[in-house]
Amino acid sequence: MMATDGDGDADTSSVGRRRRRPEPTPTQRALSLLTRREHSRVELERKLLQRGVEAGLAMEAINRLTEAGWQNDARFAASLVRSRAESGYGPLYVRAELKTHGLPSAQIDEALEAYEGDWLENMRHLLERRYPQAAESREVQRKAIDFLLRRGFALELIYRVLREE
Repeated sequence: MMATDGDGDADTSSVGRRRRRPEPTPTQRALSLLTRREHSRVELERKLLQRGVEAGLAMEAINRLTEAGWQNDARFAASLVRSRAESGYGPLYVRAELKTHGLPSAQIDEALEAYEGDWLENMRHLLERRYPQAAESREVQRKAIDFLLRRGFALELIYRVLREE
């Protein structure tokens, strides 16, 4: 049975309405982004600004989350280095990408040096997978060299690996 008001009309004031969720705070928005994946301070600030958060409030939120350990540029850099290396990218590509995230050169150097993988071995696997016949012809070697350069490997290392084949 539906409730009626004094005139006998049905009371529809609460029927079909949902409660509105309160607008998330800048800290909640930033934390939501950080729970999905690591972000640099610069990237986090950019995303908050895009979502309409005032610049001062965005920086307060980021500072609060940094102090609490939720946001950490060194951890972000290490994560990005591992991820890109596993995807077949070289140190030059990774360095350039880290620079776009506003990280200082010293922090980028630390992250690249701390990488526990082997860049040469990564390149060998990538070369074997993409160009298994690289030793057979100059044309295929040229294509392999171009590919590896675009992926961020140094020319001297590429030549060393190709000579091994």
